[in-house]
Amino acid sequence: MVANTKKEREPLFHIAKRTDIAAWKKWLVRLIALAGSLLIAGLVSAFLTDFGKFGDFFNYLFTGAVGTTWRIQVLFQNWAILMCISLAVTPAFKMKFWNIGAEGQTLIAALAAVTVIWYLGGKVAEPVLILIMFAASILAGAVWGVIPAIFKAYFGTNETLFTLMMNYIATHLVLFAVNAWATDGSAVLGVLDHGSFDGIFGLEYIQNVVFVTIVTVIMFIYLKFAKHGYELEVVGESVNTAKYIGINVKKVIIRTMIFSGVLCGFAGFLLVGGSTTPTVNADLVGGRGFTAILVSWLAQFNPIVMIFVTLLVVFLERGAAQAANSMRLGASSAFVNIVVGIFFLLIIASEFFVNYRIVFKKKGGK
Repeated sequence: MVANTKKEREPLFHIAKRTDIAAWKKWLVRLIALAGSLLIAGLVSAFLTDFGKFGDFFNYLFTGAVGTTWRIQVLFQNWAILMCISLAVTPAFKMKFWNIGAEGQTLIAALAAVTVIWYLGGKVAEPVLILIMFAASILAGAVWGVIPAIFKAYFGTNETLFTLMMNYIATHLVLFAVNAWATDGSAVLGVLDHGSFDGIFGLEYIQNVVFVTIVTVIMFIYLKFAKHGYELEVVGESVNTAKYIGINVKKVIIRTMIFSGVLCGFAGFLLVGGSTTPTVNADLVGGRGFTAILVSWLAQFNPIVMIFVTLLVVFLERGAAQAANSMRLGASSAFVNIVVGIFFLLIIASEFFVNYRIVFKKKGGK
């Protein structure tokens, strides 16, 4: 009687870990999630306008991202910045140091570059100005990254809260600087006359892409083959194991966050100097520091896979912005966030089916 009661109370299904799923099945699940996200985004756009224009969303999605040569160039420019920031957070995340501060680290680096332009622009030769901008951006990003690392290594602070707090400090430093410089009371700095290296070496519109591609290769080698890459992975797996085999955990934490900060600094430098309109404002990074976290995680911290994930995200952003403008869906930034949010939601949810399976109870309780 007791046995029958136990059988009746057994759940109809349980969740089991997958151990033998083929690689092509993993990618099939992810492609289905991608297709589903596009379908839902199309339905949302049709609901907001006219269901008879359901196909217009997909037309604008592609033409908005790759419809002209200029749009393709902008697509890859945006890819370069997001890719650089995604690379920056990757070493820290592999070490399980939850760096949520890439937004602030990039923004403070951009502020450093603009500060150099503001005080030295027109007073020194342009190549010298760009070199000083580069050094200032790298230094600012490294400092903004190493501060929470020092507190984590020596005082055990929570790096998530600390790096998040640093974002707010960076934002308000930018607001303070812009208000001080914009003497007309507009609180808008405007485009600066110096500091742009866009078009050097005949690489107009694509110099950022070239630079970030080189950084991607370096990061792949660093994580895959360098001793430092091995050490941060060991620290991420187990701090006790790392200490047991002689790894200086504090040193690894600080070194890795300096490296992440340097890459964010480089991204900030590209945002200012790699643009035809060098300037700074509180929204310059545009949330890429947070998007980069999702990109890095979805790529499973693999720089090569990250190339395609980043390109897909930027494609959706550019295409959704065009769809919002053409279909008169209100603020384009809001609709872009909806489309990209649906994409991330379904892709992350699909990872459940990649890693787990649902096992239903068979008839007879077996």
